[in-house]
Amino acid sequence: MKLNERSLAFYATCDTPADNEGFLYKKGGRHAAYHRRWFVLRGNMLFYFEDAASREPVGVIILEGCTVELVEAAEEFAFAVRFAGARARTYVLAAESQAAMEGWVKALSRASFDYLRLVVRELERQLRRLARGAGAAPALPPKENGCASGRSPRGRCPAGATPGSRPGPEPAAAAPRRASAPNGPLDSASFAQLHEWYGQEVRALRSQWLKSQAQPEGGGEA
Repeated sequence: MKLNERSLAFYATCDTPADNEGFLYKKGGRHAAYHRRWFVLRGNMLFYFEDAASREPVGVIILEGCTVELVEAAEEFAFAVRFAGARARTYVLAAESQAAMEGWVKALSRASFDYLRLVVRELERQLRRLARGAGAAPALPPKENGCASGRSPRGRCPAGATPGSRPGPEPAAAAPRRASAPNGPLDSASFAQLHEWYGQEVRALRSQWLKSQAQPEGGGEA
């Protein structure tokens, strides 16, 4: 797909860090020859240029509704970007090393907004589960004559306590403060920003939940 819009050309060469970039060999659509091109991945758009110094992209691949898979090809470290549909084009690309190929396959597989939407939903589900666990009061051991068993030798109540009295549970710790959201609406945030934002809150809630589940060891006779 050839580009003429200045807005896309500007987006392809703007100063914002790319999600991935580097040289790949691209197989021609009608010919078997491979051409070395400079590729830049931004969001769900894969731009390619004549070389790294070019300011005008040769074309762009929109990475929605596609699958990325390894293929047998004349070039080593080859993989393909396939789209559904009988007349849809398949793009065959080849990296310069095994590590580069693995990096590109991973980055392209995660580039679509469909994938990002699934990741955000899963992180939100984990946040809700951890928030419920962190907000619940710790479980108390069973009572015997109004006193917690295992806390005092010979089952006697501690000094100052009377049978039938019920000590109140300790107040639950406040939920950790939500990490600052990325600047701007979530729809415009990059995958890395959303992953870091939700990841910080997941780690904080999980740490608090684990602390709330820890029970002090019961005292024994001296």
